[in-house]
Amino acid sequence: MADPQHVDTAFVEQTSEEPRMPGHESALDRKPQWQPRYPGSGRLTGKVAIVTGGDSGIGRATAVLFAREGAKVAIAYLEEHDDARITRDACEAEGAEVLLSAGDLGDPDHCRGLVDAVIEKWGRLDVLVNNAGEQHPDEDVTEITAEQLQRTFQTNIFSMFYLAQAARPHLQSGAAIVNCTSVTMYKGAPILLDYSATKGAITAFTRSLSENLVADGIRVNAVAPGPIWTPLNPCGGQPPENMDDFGEDTPMGRPGEPNEVAPAFLFLACDDSSYMSGQVLHPNGGIVVNG
Repeated sequence: MADPQHVDTAFVEQTSEEPRMPGHESALDRKPQWQPRYPGSGRLTGKVAIVTGGDSGIGRATAVLFAREGAKVAIAYLEEHDDARITRDACEAEGAEVLLSAGDLGDPDHCRGLVDAVIEKWGRLDVLVNNAGEQHPDEDVTEITAEQLQRTFQTNIFSMFYLAQAARPHLQSGAAIVNCTSVTMYKGAPILLDYSATKGAITAFTRSLSENLVADGIRVNAVAPGPIWTPLNPCGGQPPENMDDFGEDTPMGRPGEPNEVAPAFLFLACDDSSYMSGQVLHPNGGIVVNG
C-alpha cells in the first residue's frame, strides 16, 4: 500500500497536464457542506468500505456518513494530505476505524495495494465506492491532448476496473459497489467532452457489472450528481468565468452540497436498496433525465 505521505509522482506527471487536480478543499473560501445531516442508525455496522476520492467533496461526505452508520472506512485519495486528515479525523470522531491511502488510482498496482491493505487490516471488504474523478474543460475537441485524454480515462473509468478486479475475490454475497457517474452522461457538456465520455462509460460499466455479479448476490449501482460544490470545479474543472453562477441553471437554482449527495451512496451501499442493482440515482437539483 502507498504510504499516506507518498504519491507516485512519476506516474502522475507522465500522464497528466494538471497533476495537482482536483484541488484542496481547505483552500476554498466557500466551504462545501459535508457534515452528515441526521443521526446514524447502524445501517453499515460491521461493514468495511473503500471510498475513493475520500479526502474532500462528495467522497468526504460519503466517508463520514458511512462512519456515522458504523462502517470501517478506507479513504483513498491522490495527494491532498491536509484534506485527507480532516476526513480521517471526522470519521474517527464518529467512532470509526480509518485507513488512509494516498496514490494514483490510475495505476493498477496501487489499486491492488489498496485492497490488500484493507484485507490485511480488517479481513474483509463489503462496500466499494468508486468516486474519484477529474475533469479538464476545453472549448474545442481539438484542444484535448492525448495525455489529457489518457489521464481522464485512467482516473475516471480505468480505476474502477482496476479496483473492481482487485476487490472481486473478497466480495461476498451482500456486498455492494457504488460508482459515481454524472448528469453530464445524460445531457452532455460541451466543454467537458472527455469527462462526459468517461461518465457514459461508467454508467455502461455499472449496468454490465451488475449483470455480471448479481447472481452472486453482489449489487452494483451508481449515483449521477448534478453540479455539486466541491473542489473539482473551482480548482480548475470549470473556467473561472463559469463559477459565479455555477449551478444556477438547475431547476432548484443552486449547486448541491456534498451532504445532499452522500445519502444516495449510503442508500445504495446498505440493505435499504437490497432489491436494486444496475440502477442510477440522480441528486441533480431537479434536472429531468432519461435513465
